[in-house]
Order: sequence, then structure tokens, then C-alpha cells
Amino acid sequence: MSELPPCPKCSSAFTYEDGALLICPECAHEWSPGAAAAPEAAEEAGLVVRDANGARLQDGDSVVLIKDLKVKGATGALKIGTKVKSVRLVDGDHNLDCHIEGFGAMALKSEFVKKA
Repeated sequence: MSELPPCPKCSSAFTYEDGALLICPECAHEWSPGAAAAPEAAEEAGLVVRDANGARLQDGDSVVLIKDLKVKGATGALKIGTKVKSVRLVDGDHNLDCHIEGFGAMALKSEFVKKA
């Protein structure tokens, strides 16, 4: 049996083949064997976050809300057209961290914003 490369995302040694892909059971990362030979290219790409229109967002970008958003624990909602300055990209379901005046620190989903 040939030895499979470790996961490029979490370095787990428990990878397995599924058709043409290699899969990590610990972090659920999937990649093709050719990409495993060059993990530097994947690291250079970094975290890719796109807004509702498909524009790529970067740390420090300003965005505008495209939908009214209810906020748990708050008396009001975030209104459409609210401008948010200096977003920070994070990994997860809510992939934008920011500070909204009048609300404080928030985590937003990129699908509800567009690049300003």
C-alpha cells in the first residue's frame, strides 16, 4: 500500500482516497493529489470571501448591507444601506468581523453585504 500525504490543512496522517480526491476525516478537507504536492499555492490563496455580487473581499474593505438584519438581543435591526468600515475576514459561517456604530462588535455573513 502506498503512503498517502498528510492533510495540507491540519497535517493529519489519517487521509484516505475517495475516487480522484484525498480526504481528511478529521477536518473534512478534500483535495486532489496534484494539489497536495504544492500546499504553498493553497496557502498563498488564503481565505477567499465573496460578497453577494461575487466581488472578492479583503481585510479592511468597506461593505454595505443589502438586507435588513435582525440582531438577537437588540431592540432594533440593522437597516439596508448601513455602511460597515474595516471588516476583518474570519473562517466560519459568519465570515466577517466588524464594528457597527450603535451596535458594537458584530459577525456578519458575506452573503448579506456588497463591497462599497
